[in-house]
Amino acid sequence: MSDDPNEKMLQALAHQSAGRPDPGPSSYASRTVDWRTLTDERAPVEWGALRAWVEWFTVRFDVPANVVPDCWWRHGEIVEELAALRSAHLLLFDPSDRGTGPSTWLQYLSTALPRLTRAGGGCTREHREQLSRSWVNATDEQAWTAWVTQSHAHQDGSGRP
Repeated sequence: MSDDPNEKMLQALAHQSAGRPDPGPSSYASRTVDWRTLTDERAPVEWGALRAWVEWFTVRFDVPANVVPDCWWRHGEIVEELAALRSAHLLLFDPSDRGTGPSTWLQYLSTALPRLTRAGGGCTREHREQLSRSWVNATDEQAWTAWVTQSHAHQDGSGRP
């Protein structure tokens, strides 16, 4: 057996039954959430649903803290990955599925695990605040204005797009 934690998780997932687990209050929440436009009014429901699903998922598949740290909710990249996995899980484990949903979800998971591992690696025992990228004063507005006045379609000098 491989020492790779992602491989271990995938093997555990491959043996999961095809039954739909109860992720808690998910039935009251949206299947997909646009976290960028989430209102304060909807926030407790959506965050609660995601938390319930994350706690189920990490326990069910023994996801280590270096992949999904306890402070996962404080990391935008991890939230987006987990929310996408939850949405796919809810859709692909739907009772109307013809049987391919679980294996499709496993494929999604296998592509998400390396990204989760990379994003969650800094917070295994305690939360470490990461410097978020900011666009404040990052763009040279004069250079930007000069750039956007042209299409740049002929960058190779040939006169062809």
